[in-house]
Formats: sequence, structure tokens, C-alpha cells
Amino acid sequence: MRLCSFVHEGRNGYGVVNGDRVVDLSTLRSGAWPTLRDLIASRNLMEVCSTALAQGGGLPLETITFAPVIPQPEKIFCVGLNYHDHMLETKHKPTAFPTLFSRFADSQCGHNARLVMPDISSQFDFEAELAVIIGRPGRDIASDTALDHVIGYACYNDGSVRDWQVHTTQFLPGKNFPGTGAFGPYLVTADEVADPQNLTITCRLNGETVQSANTSDMIHSVAGLIAYISRFTPLSPGDVIATGTPGGVGFTRVPPLFMKNGDVVEVEIETIGMLQNRVVQEGSLKVA
Repeated sequence: MRLCSFVHEGRNGYGVVNGDRVVDLSTLRSGAWPTLRDLIASRNLMEVCSTALAQGGGLPLETITFAPVIPQPEKIFCVGLNYHDHMLETKHKPTAFPTLFSRFADSQCGHNARLVMPDISSQFDFEAELAVIIGRPGRDIASDTALDHVIGYACYNDGSVRDWQVHTTQFLPGKNFPGTGAFGPYLVTADEVADPQNLTITCRLNGETVQSANTSDMIHSVAGLIAYISRFTPLSPGDVIATGTPGGVGFTRVPPLFMKNGDVVEVEIETIGMLQNRVVQEGSLKVA
């Protein structure tokens, strides 16, 4: 099943996709689960979605504005340097433990939303990533049962402001300008993804393929990341793990290739779908 969060006629909602329509779930049972995160936490998601799909109907997809899949996650973990080919192009060596940093909710936008290039930088880079959404909470999760805690997967563009990212060894400043990352369009439930470590992942900039890899090239697997992160902090329903980007990013190229105003960037992952955004200069959004 595919689920999304959206805005329709000024109201926030979420639902399950039924062909070219989305069945709004946010008003079911008198709004018992006002957000997708709430429904995930209830452990009723699969049952509720199945019932809603059987009833049919819904809003035409073209009438909604996509929000990030989980608009307000409790935690967003991002993984750096997690593909062998990306390690090679950045001249790093694989590490025993994953490199982690955080993104904030307002640094994300949804499918078809404007990806905001900050005025203070010309080094806005693309990063195609597989996002993992936690369904079942846990702490000290064993790697061999870690995937049981996953409710679904989505596409993620970990848009990076490179000159701010390298101010220090901590990536956080370059990853958290508002609206620089994208997350969507859909959460694809885990039962539809046979193996998260065997998915083709592609990024296109203005129709040209700039990244092409397979998640089998990850250094730290999805299960391994869940196990590691859950050792130092509890994982909660709706938490997001962006699992890192493969090689081909713009800043390692000669000459560098960065996103600019008007560019269209796409992240496509086998089975999961395609996330598309147009880059807009921050200054063009400001009202004089």
C-alpha cells in the first residue's frame, strides 16, 4: 500500500492511495488519528487502510498538495558516507560505526514542492536516499529483527548546502536550511519491499542521470542502522532514517555540479516511486 500526507483545501490530512485517488484517513473515527504518525503508532494502519480501500472513493490526487510523508517526525536521523562508491569519491574510508546527523522537520518539503536554494550559498547539492519509517517502537533492537520495526519506505532528497556543511566536521548546518530537503511522495508499506538492500536508486537533474546505484552498496544496512541507533536512543513510530546517498554527488565532480534556480531534480527508487521537486532561489520567495 501507498500512503501520503497532504493539504487539501487548506486542511492537513493523510490517506491511502487508491489508483488515481487518495482516501482520506484523518477524519476516521471522529479524528482518532489526526496524523499519519498517530495512525502508525496505533498499530492499526494495515487494517484501517484495507477497510478504506474496500470502501473506495477518495480525493483525486491532482487536487492535493503533497506534504512530507511524515510532516513532523519526532526524530529524523541522516546517515553520511554510507555507500562504498560515495566513500571512494570523497576519499574517505569505511568506518566501523555509521556517521549520523539530524535534520529538522522544517528543513523538509513534499513531492512537487519548491526546493529552496538559500541566497547565501551557490553550493546546493543533490543526494538521493532511501528513507526508512519506523512503525514499531523499540530500544536495543537486534539486527536480525530490526526490519520488523519498519512500517515503510520512501524517497528522500537530502539536499545539502555544501559550504555550510563543511564549516566544521559536523554536517548539521548544511543540512537544515528550511525547505532544502524533500521527502515523499509516498510511504510504501514494508510488505511490498522484499529486500531493502536490493533496490535501484537514481537521481536525475533536468532529466540527466547524475546518480545511479543499488542499495546493496550500503556500508551499514538498514537493519544495522536500526540496531545501532536504537542502542543510544529509543526509536518511536514515525521516526525517519535517511540511509545515505550513493556516489555521483555534485561537489565531487570536476567541475562541481550544483543545483540552481529553475532546475528540476528527481529521486527514483525501485518499487518505492519517484520524488520530484523544482529548485527555487530563496530570494524569489520573499515578499518585498
